[in-house]
Amino acid sequence: MSNKLYVPGTHPDLPPPSNTVGVINWLKTNLFSSPTNTFVTLVCLLFLTQLLPPMFNWLFIDAAYGGNSRQECVAQGSGACWAFISERLNLFVYGFYPIEERWRINLAFCLLLVTLAAVLWDRIPARKYFLAYACIFPFIATWLLIGGLGLTEVPTSDFGGLMLTLVIGVTGISFSLPLGVLLALGRQSELPIIRVFCISFIEFMRGVPLITLLFVASNMLSYFLPPGTNFDLLLRVLIMVTLFASAYMAEVIRGGLQAIPKGQIEAADSLGLKYWSTMRLIILPQALKISIPGIVNTFIGLYKDTTLVIIIGLMDPLGIGRASLADPAWLGLSIEVYIFVAIFFFLCCFSMSRYSLYLEDKLVTEHKH
Repeated sequence: MSNKLYVPGTHPDLPPPSNTVGVINWLKTNLFSSPTNTFVTLVCLLFLTQLLPPMFNWLFIDAAYGGNSRQECVAQGSGACWAFISERLNLFVYGFYPIEERWRINLAFCLLLVTLAAVLWDRIPARKYFLAYACIFPFIATWLLIGGLGLTEVPTSDFGGLMLTLVIGVTGISFSLPLGVLLALGRQSELPIIRVFCISFIEFMRGVPLITLLFVASNMLSYFLPPGTNFDLLLRVLIMVTLFASAYMAEVIRGGLQAIPKGQIEAADSLGLKYWSTMRLIILPQALKISIPGIVNTFIGLYKDTTLVIIIGLMDPLGIGRASLADPAWLGLSIEVYIFVAIFFFLCCFSMSRYSLYLEDKLVTEHKH
């Protein structure tokens, strides 16, 4: 035993007990902590051992990765026919966008990644300049995708596949959040006209299915426009999806606003802060932090709801898949299509959920320090 003396507060940290760390301890704590947990763990393991091997074989081992028809896939193996996905991959990604112009989609996607990096990570160098760029990115992306001003114009009817899903999802997510904040504030406004308008809008949008609103946007809206007016279908869908998501976003943010003690508003008033300064500097940062799980959940729901546009004739990945399966050479491969689309949506939604956890942990850590 060492007789070395330490100044109080400077003694080195001791390692944790060996029985409280490591894989064995994790298994004991999470999977075998009680007879009930042990039974459930064993049942799940038995189920997985019966399910995973044949699924793995069908997906990878016995799958066909090349061929020009389903018959050629069957000749190669009894598993999945991924040759169908690889043969139609460009159609799944770009839709009917002209082949010689698809570089514009690639460039817009790269610029989108730069925008997301600037918005989502606060430690990026020269972030204020990137945020200024993020404000003009929607105009740049619109110019790249639709054309004009030196670029060949591409009608939105050629949009499709994963590109169409990203356009609708990113647009709805980007614009529904600020609009939802305004609606949440308007619902709590002391001005009757603003409060009644916001409440009516929110309750109407939450009480009507999105698919009904999409039908209205695609079919009925033209009856209320002047004769000869050409209102682009994709633009109508973007507006309706954004308005629909903003109503749900408003309720999520309103929950965060109600969690803030009224004493903070009174304290801000006593300091002479105006309404918008109080909201921008004191109330909204706290309310948005509280509302992060609900906000991300609304984003994920909106992103998955983009598949509903297939009902009004827009060719999202599911629409592309259904159209491709009408080819006699590829009949009967709907499972591969649904798995491919499911993997795409899972990766996108899982990324959003993981960023939500990162952001929550970051904000809690900053609060502790």
